[in-house]
Amino acid sequence: REAPISKMLAPCLLRRVVLTVPLVFVVVLLLLEPVRTDQEAGTAIPAESRPCVDCHAFEFMQRALQDLKKTAYNLDTRTETLLLQVEKRNLCDCVTANLLN
Repeated sequence: REAPISKMLAPCLLRRVVLTVPLVFVVVLLLLEPVRTDQEAGTAIPAESRPCVDCHAFEFMQRALQDLKKTAYNLDTRTETLLLQVEKRNLCDCVTANLLN
């Protein structure tokens, strides 16, 4: 008789453990004092040696604009090539059709 009862209790206890462990973890995290960045000695980079954030953003935007210009030029060139191929094909089709008639 004891074996069926323990088999029934196992899923219930497992469910409680599964629910309790994350709850305890969250409570511990909330109670701990967050680590401040100013407490970590030696990790700060002096402002004089750090590059300007705006300068990095400007350089990034310049590179992105150059890439866009190259892409646009490549697309224009490819479009012109495809249009010329279509015109050539249409011209060849017209000539072939005229020769058959």
